[in-house]
Amino acid sequence: MRRLPLVPLQLALLVAAGAPEAPVSAPRSLVWGPGLRAGVVLPVRYFYLQAVNSEGQNLTRSPPGQTLFKVVIKSLSPKELVRIHVPKPLDRNDGTFLMRYRMYETVSEGLKIEVLYGDEHVAQSPYILKGPVYHEYCECPEEDPQTWQKTLSCPAKEPQIAKDFASFPSINLQQMLNEVPGRFGDERGAIVHYTILSNLIYRRSLGKYTDFKMFSDEILLSLARKVLLPDLEFYVNLGDWPLEHRKVNETPGPLPIISWCGSLDSRDVILPTYDITHSTLEAMRGVTNDLLSIQGNTGPSWINKTEKAFFRGRDSREERLQLVQLSKDNPQLLDAGITGYFFFQEKEKELGKAKLIGFFDFFKYKYQVNVDGTVAAYRYPYLMLGDSLVLKQDSPYYEHFYMALKPWKHYVPIKRNLSDLLEKVEWAKENDEEAKKIAKEGQLTARDLLQPHRLYCYYYRVLQKYAERQTSKPEIRDGMELVPQPDDSASICQCHRKRPLREEL
Repeated sequence: MRRLPLVPLQLALLVAAGAPEAPVSAPRSLVWGPGLRAGVVLPVRYFYLQAVNSEGQNLTRSPPGQTLFKVVIKSLSPKELVRIHVPKPLDRNDGTFLMRYRMYETVSEGLKIEVLYGDEHVAQSPYILKGPVYHEYCECPEEDPQTWQKTLSCPAKEPQIAKDFASFPSINLQQMLNEVPGRFGDERGAIVHYTILSNLIYRRSLGKYTDFKMFSDEILLSLARKVLLPDLEFYVNLGDWPLEHRKVNETPGPLPIISWCGSLDSRDVILPTYDITHSTLEAMRGVTNDLLSIQGNTGPSWINKTEKAFFRGRDSREERLQLVQLSKDNPQLLDAGITGYFFFQEKEKELGKAKLIGFFDFFKYKYQVNVDGTVAAYRYPYLMLGDSLVLKQDSPYYEHFYMALKPWKHYVPIKRNLSDLLEKVEWAKENDEEAKKIAKEGQLTARDLLQPHRLYCYYYRVLQKYAERQTSKPEIRDGMELVPQPDDSASICQCHRKRPLREEL
């Protein structure tokens, strides 16, 4: 039997075949993760727990009976009263648990984190985080980006970033200023022009459809509260489709427009989508689904899931209509429905309208069908974090993390016209162990790639690379306005680092 190393993101250690189930051992269980480091400032802090039994074996399913793990977090100083929301641990149904907490004030002395199994401390609990421990809205950016990246354990390489910037050994800012407004900033445009200067963020909107700037604003502001950003000037595309289709050898050459979605025939520089960044910022308060909560709500165990492929979604692509017709003709293999009609309203009477169901209920089914919307379907990262097998439509569109995923290793590919979908469902039913293995491998890889702190690392690295290649100094242009911090940003926050430049201006 293959053994996996004991490292944080390889969580699928196997119990020795035939060994009897032994009770959980609190001292032998493992606890690790960024939420145990004071310097990792995130909207929701998190860490992991691997349950280990008394024989030293990692559990690979939930311990029997009621979950006895709990977390208690308090200020080290009884004089510091702080609000900290600590929900119940998320049971990931594979012997691991995800612990989360959201801070609403900063603590100067530090935090004491107790991880308990019943009344017994787990691993090296209690964990002491020496202060200051900053909350999300405290403006105390780390002035040394290298220190910040090291604290977050940012990866040394991001292949998608390297690929995106290969087309842009240098970035001619004057060319951007001359061309972008005319090419992409007309009435129908969805472009926002940003300048970051002295860690302050300025912007102006180009075009009519720029309401989604609230999402790019919020992640940039969140990043600037944590680390000193490089000075740079850039354009963000808030629309669905990537914009720059010029080839590298053309004259004039392509422009490095920043977008949330890429395609095989475009040259846009890709950032994590507004959907997953917003869900990260608003986790445990403003959204139901986020990259953490989904991991503890993946439905019944594999053997108890309904052995069908499942899909619900809007009518944003014709293949989705084909999917519903396939479902009508093959209900024993596929349960697919359109929940809202906009593009093909004439098809509603023929195909019917499906009721909305909660996303967590998707995982009652063994197989999930991922079909593009207008571009890449932004539900894909959430499907990958579940424990169902994802059947992914072949697509020219991609998000920032797709490059790390391989067909037949992390998901099962299906043709763009869905002609082999039923065949692939039949294959999965006939090869249950292999299907389960692919589903698990995809889930583990998604857990690694989509950790919230990794999104911050990715964002910073893109801005850093962009700034390094810019050939002239950024400026605050006519019509730009300072992007204000949100209302719940703390105006009084005891920073032990130098105060941010915002307060000095």
